[in-house]
Amino acid sequence: MSSRSESACSLGESATVMTSRFRMGKAHPAPSSVFLALPGNETMASALARRLSAGLGALEVGHFPDGESHVRLGCDVAGRTVLLVCTLDRPDSKLAPLVFAADAARDLGAARVGLVSPYLAYMRQDTRFRPGEAVTSRSFARMLSASFDWLVTVDPHLHRYGSLDALYELSAVAVHAAPALSTWVRDHVEHPLIIGPDSESEQWAREVGRGAGAPHLVLEKTRRGAREVEIRVANIESWRDRVPVLIDDIISTASTMVEVVRHLHAAGLAPPVCVGVHAVFAANALAALEMAGVSEVVTCNTITHPTNRIDVSHLLAGHLRERVEEATEKAGPPTGLAPDGGFYPDGRRHRRARCSP
Repeated sequence: MSSRSESACSLGESATVMTSRFRMGKAHPAPSSVFLALPGNETMASALARRLSAGLGALEVGHFPDGESHVRLGCDVAGRTVLLVCTLDRPDSKLAPLVFAADAARDLGAARVGLVSPYLAYMRQDTRFRPGEAVTSRSFARMLSASFDWLVTVDPHLHRYGSLDALYELSAVAVHAAPALSTWVRDHVEHPLIIGPDSESEQWAREVGRGAGAPHLVLEKTRRGAREVEIRVANIESWRDRVPVLIDDIISTASTMVEVVRHLHAAGLAPPVCVGVHAVFAANALAALEMAGVSEVVTCNTITHPTNRIDVSHLLAGHLRERVEEATEKAGPPTGLAPDGGFYPDGRRHRRARCSP
């Protein structure tokens, strides 16, 4: 046996292992759809499976001593729709295990393999800003399109693209978080004024304002560099009776929000609430916001972060329901585990290695 095979058999001794494990009842037929969570996505996968009455499977992700990934599916996927859950912030280390898991599911007989990625990475490099640059949004889209049948995400950063269809060669759905943001603002902020820090945030400011029953305005931003911006605020003093709520899709460096906060303070407005869909938070971004004088920073749970206050699992489940119901309506799922190399009653060959009970 090779050293690599020995490592795979005793991975606990030779590699770091991260496991998303959810045991299925032995006596019941396996659901026709099963969620598999990449490490760090267990809470979201569990919430989605519960909302959709779908199965939860086990997925092990580890690393061999040389740094290569080891991926093992710990549940039966033959004939089933597999929904891999993996939010893609800090994507480079996540991509290989994700693609390996999708390929393994397909090789083991999954009927369809979909990706639930609450945050979709590599959307902002959407053009060649300087000669020779890779347009990574397109490169990333080609990689995922080759591995999955469909994709569901939350508010991707569509700037120069009209929709995900302009990038992805699969069925791609963008779920909008604005209803959840509106509900949170309505329930937690008295007399809010919804503020979009730049033209790109106008769609969120408008929709959240409408849903929360609050006025909104959009500021003008000129970017001077990766971390330097200039904000123009017109007639902001007339809103001193309102609580400013800054809305944006991604909080990354937070340089835009920090500059807006300074202007609001100078204009005599109350300390603002900062609300973001995706909690990317590069470097010391959260500390910079807090030092600028915000009253609270709130984000959705598309990326796990201490600022998460807004749950979007119900919005994702609403768009995934059709996928799960479609799987249920099609050919019946396998009832229990077939022996290795055996056959199910409908003639389909079982191709997966035996899973531990």
